[in-house]
Amino acid sequence: MSAERKAELAEALTAVRARIDKACVAAGRAPEEVRLLAVTKTFPATDAALLADLGVTDLAENRDQEAAGKVPEVARLRPAAGVRWHMVGRLQRNKARSAIRWADEVQSVDSVRLAEALAKAARSARDAGERDQPLDVLLQASLDDDPARGGCRLDDLNELAAQVARSGELRLRGLMAVAPLDTDPEPAFARLAGASETLRAEHPEAAELSAGMSGDLEIAVAYGSTCVRVGTALLGGRGLASP
Repeated sequence: MSAERKAELAEALTAVRARIDKACVAAGRAPEEVRLLAVTKTFPATDAALLADLGVTDLAENRDQEAAGKVPEVARLRPAAGVRWHMVGRLQRNKARSAIRWADEVQSVDSVRLAEALAKAARSARDAGERDQPLDVLLQASLDDDPARGGCRLDDLNELAAQVARSGELRLRGLMAVAPLDTDPEPAFARLAGASETLRAEHPEAAELSAGMSGDLEIAVAYGSTCVRVGTALLGGRGLASP
């Protein structure tokens, strides 16, 4: 079954990379400017390990509880793979300490209070010898002002960026956003591109723009995305996570 599943993933990976390459050509960009982030939520650690075998070492989860068990399992299965884990889902402040233990990057920082919680957790982890680097973070920008979907209002991004930049324990890398539901994503990604440009003017190191998923990655690439988060197109319909 492992060989069969690896073949399925390899075929899907080829198709996704072809889409990214084609989108980059259409946008006049180099394909290497856009990183593929494989979203492994609800899929078992064995799938994540097979993706690592195929050269996909940027993996993402959206629930701390699931990731806390899966990440060490993948490390056990592929100890030399060099997987880099990203948190892309909403993160509660009381989960900051747990997320610090497994996440190399948190892409969903959407409030000053969450930034403060992560900075405190990162400081404690460094003091305990559990981390030796600041935590990379992206600010999640809201493109629909729907609090249920997370994200910081575009008008409030400067304040949040300033908080992250002066924390000393967090490293500001850029912006992340999810397109609004049931509407054309193009205007939203255009606003996001503008917000990213504004952020980079104040924080040149914040050059990452994480936008675009299985259904809209081409539009996101056209508007400057440097990281597309792909789950369904790569792994198929949602599976059941391993215990």
